[in-house]
Amino acid sequence: MTDPLRPGSDPLPSEAGAVDLLGILAYGALVAFDRLADDARRAPTWAERVHVVQLAARQASHVETVTTRLTALGANVLSATAPFRRAFDAFHTHTTPKDWLEGLVWSYVGHGFASDFYREIAAFVDPETRAVVLAVLAEGVDDEFVIETVRAGIAADPKVAGRLALWGRRLVGEALSQAQRVAADRDALTGLLTGPGVSTGRDLGAMHRLFSQLVEKHTVRMRTLGLQA
Repeated sequence: MTDPLRPGSDPLPSEAGAVDLLGILAYGALVAFDRLADDARRAPTWAERVHVVQLAARQASHVETVTTRLTALGANVLSATAPFRRAFDAFHTHTTPKDWLEGLVWSYVGHGFASDFYREIAAFVDPETRAVVLAVLAEGVDDEFVIETVRAGIAADPKVAGRLALWGRRLVGEALSQAQRVAADRDALTGLLTGPGVSTGRDLGAMHRLFSQLVEKHTVRMRTLGLQA
């Protein structure tokens, strides 16, 4: 049994959706922290290792920021993250990078896909929650660092481009699978997108359009890395 959002009353649908959004954001930050910590250990130079450690520390601070907002909503971070642990853990398990460049692509593609998803939902939550979400997303992966490093890796060994392109396709496929699972399971979250009066979480047309947009943006990111989507 999860903690109540507000003692003695049921949460409003929009408030429940906001708690879900913050919960998925908090657990996503924890997963990103773990992945970046692994990336730091694989970094080929000390400077790159320090830089990635700093990015990991940033993700840890995001958890604290989100927890503060959840507390203000009367929610508990452990309860709020619980519904999303299975999906994130599955993604984490099925997409373990084999080397430094794969780890960077994972961070860039994974964070980008998730950020686009969260921004769409954040448009429909309360202003205070929206501000927290956007602030956290603004301090994500260092895109410029990843792009420059991956492009340099491809220039040094053009053969890695094909492998990294396949890796990017695998990442987005797994991300879509887990996002669809979350959308099917969390009516309060997806109900923010479908709007009032709609059977929450069941407007397949709206969700299909959203996921199509996410894939289009993923394609742009892959091209920016110098890879085929």
